Formats: sequence, structure tokens, C-alpha cells
Amino acid sequence: MKVEQKSHTVTIKDTQGDFTSFLMKVTHQYKTFEKHNMIIDLLQYQELSISEIKLFMPLAKLHKNAKKSFVVVASAVDYNAVPNAISVVPSLLEARDIIELEEIERDLGF
Repeated sequence: MKVEQKSHTVTIKDTQGDFTSFLMKVTHQYKTFEKHNMIIDLLQYQELSISEIKLFMPLAKLHKNAKKSFVVVASAVDYNAVPNAISVVPSLLEARDIIELEEIERDLGF
């Protein structure tokens, strides 16, 4: 697992190629990242299902309740089929843009 921090955002990427163990690592180490906005980089997974992305929903809800952003980056996904409770975008740039917009919304009290 590769963790990269830039200001108030942490990008987490799997280096092992095993989705299940990556999900477990992120879940177990959540306390380490809870004070930062999180980007989960799943771009390396070309065969990713909506049900696998939904496995991140408990973390996403927990993070959003703590007034932080949680964005999943995945390229081979039907974005219309993803529940609104979790933000999924096709690129890291879009993930950073979403976090920036959500930061502005929180600053304005939305």
C-alpha cells in the first residue's frame, strides 16, 4: 500500500494487486487517515465491479460524517450505477477537484 500526502489530502494506492487485502489494510489503518481527505486509487483494477466499490461505503459514510471528503478513483466502472453515498471518479485530477469543491462547500456551511 502506497500512501501519499499532499496538504490536507491523502492518496492511498494498492501495491499488491489484491483488492480484498487492500480494503482490509485501509479499513484497519483508517484511524491514521481520518483527519485527512482521502482518495482511494483503484486505477490499476481493470475488472472492478460496483459491488466491490460498495465495500468502501462504510468508510465513505464515516469519513463524510467527520466532515472530510472520501473519493474513489476507478476507470472501468459504470458511474451511473454507483450509489450517491460514495464519490467515484475516473481520474486523480477529478478526485482532487471534488475534494476542493467539497472543502469550499464546508467552508460556506453547506
